[in-house]
Amino acid sequence: MEPRLRSGIWIQALIRRCDGAAVSAYVLRKGDADSGAILLKLNRRAAGCTVLAQARGEAGELVWLRGTGSEPVDEAAADAYIARQAGRDPDLWVLEIDAAAGEALLDGKIL
Repeated sequence: MEPRLRSGIWIQALIRRCDGAAVSAYVLRKGDADSGAILLKLNRRAAGCTVLAQARGEAGELVWLRGTGSEPVDEAAADAYIARQAGRDPDLWVLEIDAAAGEALLDGKIL
């Protein structure tokens, strides 16, 4: 099982990674600094959005689940999905990454 970082630290690290790659990243919703769940909104503008939910695999490794399905959706559908999840989890973090190559900056498999 991998050690787990606090959510706030993990978000800060991903923002720095994006910044180093000249990719814009914005915190849309700040959650619990210690153990809040994390959603990533990968925004490819005209090509659509994908929302990824952080999860753990069978061996405890980091994986990402496609919350909005296998194909990109429009921004309104992505925002609606995020709003539903935030309504269920007040500790939720949401980070928007504005890039076509946003997935390349992530650790863990995307399922």
